[in-house]
Amino acid sequence: MLRAAVGVADERGIESLTMRRLADVLDAEAMSLYHHVANKEEVLDGVVDVIAAEINEAVGRLTLPTKGARWKPAARLRVLTAREVLLRHPWAPRVFVSRTSTSAGILEYYDGLLAIMQAGGFSHDLCHRALHTLGSRALGFNQELFDPGDAPTGPEAAAAMAGMAERFPHLVGMLAEVAHDDPDSTLGWCDAQTEFEFGLDLILEGLDRMRDTV
Repeated sequence: MLRAAVGVADERGIESLTMRRLADVLDAEAMSLYHHVANKEEVLDGVVDVIAAEINEAVGRLTLPTKGARWKPAARLRVLTAREVLLRHPWAPRVFVSRTSTSAGILEYYDGLLAIMQAGGFSHDLCHRALHTLGSRALGFNQELFDPGDAPTGPEAAAAMAGMAERFPHLVGMLAEVAHDDPDSTLGWCDAQTEFEFGLDLILEGLDRMRDTV
């Protein structure tokens, strides 16, 4: 049932996942699902478990060494591998952040990340701070403050920029100069993968310097 729920969300988006639609996919009566789960929230909890298991299976195949300075490429690969899974299920981050309890599978993922850090020489205190600093990025996604939506293009974009230039000169100047390559490659109108890796590398580099000084 949970795999079917993931399939519905992958095909139609998480908003389309209802008990009735799930029952249709399973060729069952909607009421019969309540013999297995209490409500849709319990289905969503289970969906998180399914995605977490997929992430843990993927990172479990990684074999990079982790001792000393080698922790950083190992941690980076772990995070980017988790992200690859989430990019196959782009609705999943919203479900992750909506849960009121943490899946055991997610805890297993974090435990593996801590093992990498500790092999690299991190103290428990620095590991704790590192997880706070990484936030959701440790699992492969960002919690953005806002969604800029689809950026206008061509003449429409030029007109929009001109209209904002006087009020927001620094923002418009930045947007006018920065070219976002292949904007449809991941999630959102910016090159989300490049920007995610940029932020991840900044954090990992900073943590590596802290490892050498504390």
